Amino acid sequence: MAAKRRKDPLWARLILSFGAVLVVASGGTLVAAQVVINKAENSITSGTLIEGDAAAASDGSGNNIDGAVNLLLVGIDAREEGSSVTSVLSDTIIILHIPETHDQAYLISIPRDWRVEMPAYDKVGFVGATGKINSAFSFGYEGDGTELEKRSRGMAVLSNTLNKITGIKFNGAAIIDFNGFASVIHAMGGVDMCVDEEAESAHLGVDANGKLVQGWYSETYGIQLPEGVKPLVHKKGCRLMNSTEALDYARIRKSLSDGDYGRQRHQQQLIKAIAKKATSSGVLTDLSKLNALTEAAGEAFVLDTGGIQLADFIYTLKGVAANDLMLIKTNAGNLNSVTIDGQSFEQLDGESMDMLSAAKSGTLGTFLIEHPQFIAKSS
Repeated sequence: MAAKRRKDPLWARLILSFGAVLVVASGGTLVAAQVVINKAENSITSGTLIEGDAAAASDGSGNNIDGAVNLLLVGIDAREEGSSVTSVLSDTIIILHIPETHDQAYLISIPRDWRVEMPAYDKVGFVGATGKINSAFSFGYEGDGTELEKRSRGMAVLSNTLNKITGIKFNGAAIIDFNGFASVIHAMGGVDMCVDEEAESAHLGVDANGKLVQGWYSETYGIQLPEGVKPLVHKKGCRLMNSTEALDYARIRKSLSDGDYGRQRHQQQLIKAIAKKATSSGVLTDLSKLNALTEAAGEAFVLDTGGIQLADFIYTLKGVAANDLMLIKTNAGNLNSVTIDGQSFEQLDGESMDMLSAAKSGTLGTFLIEHPQFIAKSS
């Protein structure tokens, strides 16, 4: 019988990317795992992000999680404590789905312009509304409170909205501060990314000496840069990107042939690239780099494990390897827009809703066999 391929836990890779880590050495030996997990738990900001019907039932006990695992990953712009900003949109919405077999993982990107009905949320006096799903976070975020309290409320409105539409219950969630995420990529020495389509930046330029220059984007005039600075163009091909380049590439949508679907795909690819790099030998064997990564990740996101210990998550998902991470797109990556009262929205077609139903029922693998067009490029 052929030897079974050894797997490094995907959840360990993802959580290492975000700050909660399990160190896996060659041969599958756990090296100082509890010490590293404790350090991660002390670095990470935790809170209750999933409430009400959206939360999967758990008593927080035991070393193994029964059934499918669904985690909600949300990316937002950075906000400082005490900021005067009263509204924050969720730029990135991803469901990490792992079936009850715990041997496969799927990243399902939700279009931020999806027109949905958002349920009421009494904590902020929100009576419900119909609009783009990325605004659900902002309705919960508004009002008084600390930054953590605002973000937690925003996630609650968003997760309740997704639960109402799809029926999916979440075992946990993470709010990712993508500006803070730059320090995570920097701590790893950059990430390997493959540009699948030439893309012009809407936020970065390059001067005559090849130095990157930060610009800003105007809906009316496009990218705004100092005189003599040209927009950065990401050329096709695979290469090591620093944090500025990688995050910029993952934000682009205007210059892509498939618009926001291309942006979703590149964000998924970035998460997978970070997951791979985070447990590469170059990171795991460099204690200073590993410590810097853990500290940086602790500032990059807020984590809710639904009352389940991190070690239990890792134990449960130890059979999932990084190569088992499948990237999923809604509408098979095709735009399905509609204009209502002068505003453009994205609609999910019937097959996309069937795909989300399959995730809820634990039959997503079967659905994708029958509908391979929903699988995105992994690199």
